[in-house]
Amino acid sequence: MSQSRLRVLMITSEWPTPESPFSVPFLVQQVKFLRQAGVEVEVFSFRGARNPLNYLKALWQFNRTYRDRSTFDLVHAQFGQAALIPWPKRWPLVITYHGDDLLGILSRDGQQTWQGRLLVAVSNNLASFANSLVVFSQHMKKNLPSVVSSLIQPTGVDLEAIPKMSQTEARAKLALPADERLALFVGSPDCRRKLYSLAQESVELLNKRLPTRLVLGWNRPHGEILLLMLACDVLLNTSRQEGSPTIIKEALACNLPIVSVVVGDVVERIKEVEGCEITLDNRPQTIADALERTLRRERRIDGRPAVAQLDERVLAQKMIAIYRSVVS
Repeated sequence: MSQSRLRVLMITSEWPTPESPFSVPFLVQQVKFLRQAGVEVEVFSFRGARNPLNYLKALWQFNRTYRDRSTFDLVHAQFGQAALIPWPKRWPLVITYHGDDLLGILSRDGQQTWQGRLLVAVSNNLASFANSLVVFSQHMKKNLPSVVSSLIQPTGVDLEAIPKMSQTEARAKLALPADERLALFVGSPDCRRKLYSLAQESVELLNKRLPTRLVLGWNRPHGEILLLMLACDVLLNTSRQEGSPTIIKEALACNLPIVSVVVGDVVERIKEVEGCEITLDNRPQTIADALERTLRRERRIDGRPAVAQLDERVLAQKMIAIYRSVVS
């Protein structure tokens, strides 16, 4: 294929809405940088919400809207379940898996739900129809069938978007106290796999020895989340299941110390960064001890070099190479 302008139809079951304007910032960011790199990207979004009727409506709307095969060079499905929509298949298909679509959906006690097992089965079956598969980490790749080649490409970071200001300035901008220790938790407190309750319990134990406030970063503009990372003293990640959490890479870019349980590709990201800690288990006391050691260091980390290769400008070019490989 010539190096003509690529036309991509991106299908996603998660996209910002008026009711949830700050969702999937990493995906919005990817689309932005693909467009800046010269790719024409049109987004078709729908909400599946685990309701088969929503998928049927999306399938009907998709086929009603996109009849002309010449309009696009390929379809890129974000999330395995989104690959159900572009049928019958008329374009080369790239699927990016994000986590639950390969790892399943967990109940409150950490067990696989029947919806999670169904989602994994559907995602695996759809993989055989794709021209290329993208996953965020090696442990996700192990859950894919080997019928189609898969590439590991984590979510990226817009390094130029990190505000250039001190911790004092960031706290003043967010009206946060200048003299308190602040531990940041990013994610929905209601999301079962994020385990906000575990973060709360860990900080409560920590407060018996070292007064610290737990700050929740949720339902805020992405720029405010970055400011919180500059303002706080440590990022706490207690997730039960992840693919490749973007917050870890953004915290590294902000030189914010990290305390995390073993999940996703977090160990790979922070194991060489002095001042970050991976806990040996998920008990609240173990997490509290790691937080205390990290906070008593009282200094930022040198995390930015660890994510230099994950700048969105670099990753956009890698994704474009994937696109060209499937349409050539």
